[in-house]
Amino acid sequence: MTDAVRVLDEGRVGILVITTDDGALLGTLTDGDIRRAILAGQSFDCTADEFLRGKNNPVYPEPIWLPDSASEADMLAIMTERKIRHLPLLNDRYTVTDLVRLEDLLPTPGAAPETPLTAVIMAGGLGTRLYPLTKDTPKPMLPVGGKPLLERTITNLRNAGVRDVVVSTRYKADIVEEHFNDGSEFGVRVGYLNENALSQTGPLGTAGSLRLMDRPDDTLLVLNGDVLTSLDYRAMRTFHQDHDATLTVAVRKYEIAVPYGVVDCEGPRVTTLREKPTYTSFVNAGVYLLEPEAFDHLPDSDQPFNMTDLIEKIIEAGDTVVSFPIHEYWLDIGQPEDYQTAQRDIAAGLAS
Repeated sequence: MTDAVRVLDEGRVGILVITTDDGALLGTLTDGDIRRAILAGQSFDCTADEFLRGKNNPVYPEPIWLPDSASEADMLAIMTERKIRHLPLLNDRYTVTDLVRLEDLLPTPGAAPETPLTAVIMAGGLGTRLYPLTKDTPKPMLPVGGKPLLERTITNLRNAGVRDVVVSTRYKADIVEEHFNDGSEFGVRVGYLNENALSQTGPLGTAGSLRLMDRPDDTLLVLNGDVLTSLDYRAMRTFHQDHDATLTVAVRKYEIAVPYGVVDCEGPRVTTLREKPTYTSFVNAGVYLLEPEAFDHLPDSDQPFNMTDLIEKIIEAGDTVVSFPIHEYWLDIGQPEDYQTAQRDIAAGLAS
């Protein structure tokens, strides 16, 4: 399964078709299957067919397929009805002969379909921890592998079908705006939110500048400008829709290895001894999907307001917040050593 996840990441298709040696369909492993397994703490120390037998897909427990004699109209109809992006085709011996992608059936074959999703990139931070690198350059504009980090992020968004990008700026905003202008050179439409329009006294927080926007009509993607990732934004949106969430937060598995034996006690009585345990948690990865109703929880004041504050308010209101685990490349460039790691990973082809 660790090999399967690697192939899934490298292929960037969003699905693996698992067959017998003679090509008969055993099942499919989708991006969502992998992420649900990560959230459940499921081990990938097994074979793909073992994983298939134990997987729990609440949406479609059995793989959806059509005979390879089906027309493109039939393929498009079932993919639209079932809201899926991939469809295995089988011959009369139930052998897999092809895998059709939704993109293949669109007017421009192979092109990334445009999505109404608008992305907001938070790029106004001072980058204090990276000083003096950020003395004359805002952190999202620091070069990573020869081009600004923010340009890499916008390119990834464009490749995912996003065409409307809003950049929230504050520190050295002119550098960002002069580089991207209206975005046409980068294949997107770029607009700007300047935090100084709401507050001259200090940063607005990771969600504060959203108060400068009108309430959106559709799902909004919000991401921190200091994150380098090859995250599949389409997969995240599908996950968000499948769970009918008001807000989805991308998370990353983080493990802490304790180099000592841990002793659990009840008063003076020792109950458990664990030798050098590893604790696993999920950390906030700085990428979010918001439904329009999430904006109803933004305060009217100009005080700092973070995404964590917004998440807490949505949960308190009884609305649904879900986590979306990242298994792709992800790095938060917050410290000088992170910046050096990013340069090495880009050079090695590990990051996009």
